[in-house]
Amino acid sequence: MTTVAGVAGQPIAHSLSPLIHRAWIAAAGLDAVYEPHGPADADAFAALVARGRAGALRGLNVTAPFKAQALALADDATAVARTCGSANLLLFTGGRIQADSTDGAGLMAALAGQAPDLDVTGRSVVVLGAGGAARAAVAALRAAGADVAVLNRTRARAEALAADLGATVAGPAALETAVLVINALSVPPAIDLSRLPDRAVVMDMTYRPLVTPFLAAARARGLTTVDGLAMLIGQARPSFRALFGIEPPDSDVRRLALATLGEGDR
Repeated sequence: MTTVAGVAGQPIAHSLSPLIHRAWIAAAGLDAVYEPHGPADADAFAALVARGRAGALRGLNVTAPFKAQALALADDATAVARTCGSANLLLFTGGRIQADSTDGAGLMAALAGQAPDLDVTGRSVVVLGAGGAARAAVAALRAAGADVAVLNRTRARAEALAADLGATVAGPAALETAVLVINALSVPPAIDLSRLPDRAVVMDMTYRPLVTPFLAAARARGLTTVDGLAMLIGQARPSFRALFGIEPPDSDVRRLALATLGEGDR
């Protein structure tokens, strides 16, 4: 019987998740499909999830703006998803919905792959932003033992996130001791990278373009950078495992994604 899964978001046409999962499906020889879904609104997303509950889908990856709603619609949720306050993965089994979040795992996988010498244990990390992506980052970094400071234009949101997850609100000197700065904003951040230590790592969750202005400025300073595509692939791996019951096969999905992005091989 064909396993049916997919990804839901709005907009969805830009998503690379179908490319990644379909490549793994083909490489593994699975009888499975992975389709994009673009619900117009919250009601349409709820209807799609109801189809999953009824048995039409094995599971869904979920992206903006439906991650918080995905968690709210679930019958059960992992501790990670509850901590993040959102879910990027829904699994449908026996009429019940299980929510999970693999974003934090994707972030840590990206850091391990592109900044292998970085150790955040007991070290200062700055996360830029206070939305859902920032929550996932802070939760994963706190679990890894990092001292996380949140920097956001609206201080009240930073304070709320910090209080929820055991972080702090970044003060004026936060950048000067940070071993890692992560941009979880959807826009280029306005921070002074010259204040970072020479061995700091800079990450941007955005992957369009692959080298964002933020990463380009960090590279010009000679800093190690981590791109959002590495995080996307990193979060897709545990999702694939949960959806299809096997490890992702050895397939160069990054090369395929780079070709789709028109970025060449980097």
